[in-house]
Amino acid sequence: MGLLSKEEAEEDAKKIEEVAFAAANQHYEKQPDGDGSSAVQIYAKESSRLMLEVLKRGPRIQEDEEVAVTADKDAATPVNVFDISGGRRAFISGEEAGEVLKPLKVPGNSYTRICFSNRSFGLEAAHVAEPILLSIKDQLTEVDLSDFVAGRPESEALEVMNIFSSALEGCNLRYLNLSNNALGEKGVRAFGKLLKTQNNLEELYLINDGISEEAARAVCELIPSTEKLKVLHFHNNMTGDEGAVAIAEMVKRSTVLEDFRCSSTRVGLEGGVALAEALGSCNHLRKLDLRDNMFGVEAAIALSKSLSAFADLTEVYLSYLNLEDEGAEALANALKECAPSLEVLDMAGNDITAKGASSLAACIAAKQFITKLNLAENELKDEGTILIAKAIEVGCGQLNEVDLNTNAIRRAGARLLAQAVVEKSGFKSLNINGNYISDEGIDEVKDIFKGLPNVLENLDENDPDGEDLDEDAKEEDEDADNEDGLESKLKDLEIKHEE
Repeated sequence: MGLLSKEEAEEDAKKIEEVAFAAANQHYEKQPDGDGSSAVQIYAKESSRLMLEVLKRGPRIQEDEEVAVTADKDAATPVNVFDISGGRRAFISGEEAGEVLKPLKVPGNSYTRICFSNRSFGLEAAHVAEPILLSIKDQLTEVDLSDFVAGRPESEALEVMNIFSSALEGCNLRYLNLSNNALGEKGVRAFGKLLKTQNNLEELYLINDGISEEAARAVCELIPSTEKLKVLHFHNNMTGDEGAVAIAEMVKRSTVLEDFRCSSTRVGLEGGVALAEALGSCNHLRKLDLRDNMFGVEAAIALSKSLSAFADLTEVYLSYLNLEDEGAEALANALKECAPSLEVLDMAGNDITAKGASSLAACIAAKQFITKLNLAENELKDEGTILIAKAIEVGCGQLNEVDLNTNAIRRAGARLLAQAVVEKSGFKSLNINGNYISDEGIDEVKDIFKGLPNVLENLDENDPDGEDLDEDAKEEDEDADNEDGLESKLKDLEIKHEE
């Protein structure tokens, strides 16, 4: 297998640290009241996994592999696409830029899409690129400048952005990606000349760009028209409520929007309500991702009123929004009556109990095309899980992935859920880790899946003793662990249907 070179080992170590820290940090942010010990465990587990992957992979045979990858990529890349994002993330010098961008200088070239992502342009390289971009801008329809000033001082990065913006001013784009550039308001305005001339954008990506309230307002101010916008992604920014209000104005004017992502943007009640109301004008929405914000119940109810317009919705991601039962019920009731082709439903981490599960179950039962269901990190317990299992059992013929980890589920709920999904043709994954399933219950579930290896996810974080289990709960669990008790439990539970 061979040894890693010092340079390659250092690079792998840096990547492992970054990925493991990001996973641990994300876990910690979801449990801010904890002592951080579980986040440390996540970090250790993730870094160990990645280190093993590196050891199994062994050293890269760089030159031969890079030539082969380049050849394969060239063979697979359409003739109208010019993409320099392959390979390692690195600075690009003026001399290298002149060499790499040479194909764009060929008279009569047919490039309509350029991707400069993953290469960091300084002033020298930007000045080399400027005349080349000026010469082809009239033929461009798609431009990807994501992560193209990484590691540059702010003043240099802003000047580079200005150079690219001026060179591309007036081009008629359908696709623009400016993600991962830490833009902030200054960066957005540095791209002002380009943004001001875009009247026909269909896709706009501003992911991980430091889009603050002021930056969001600048985006709305600079782009003259979003009438043709179909995809708008604002993931992982610090937008906040006021920024969300500005984005809502853009959304309101984007009446043909099909894919909207505003996840992990620190949006609370006020911004959530503004976005929810604005989305009511987007009758063509197919994918909605609002994960990891602080909407709360009122924003959820506002969103539920807009959902009736979404007849074409296929994917909805509403996890970690502080929905609680009231918000979850409002959304589930609305979704039940619309979105007949829904394929993905994600409402993890919303403090949903058995009370809210009744409406959710009715919604799930009505979705015959659903393939993925994520209700992880709620408080469904056995009662709510049994309701969900009954809904899955009576329909959901295309379901292939279910995640109910960390829901205080015990033996009865786990068994019934396993029995409901195991009969689904092509079922791929059931995650019920992090629950309170007894050792006997674990054996039963494993026996149910004995003919389907790798379908049942790891159960290493299951706690058979449970937490805060009082005497009444113990009696209830023991009752549910025998068949008579389970039958009695099922008779008392009904899936809520709207009259």
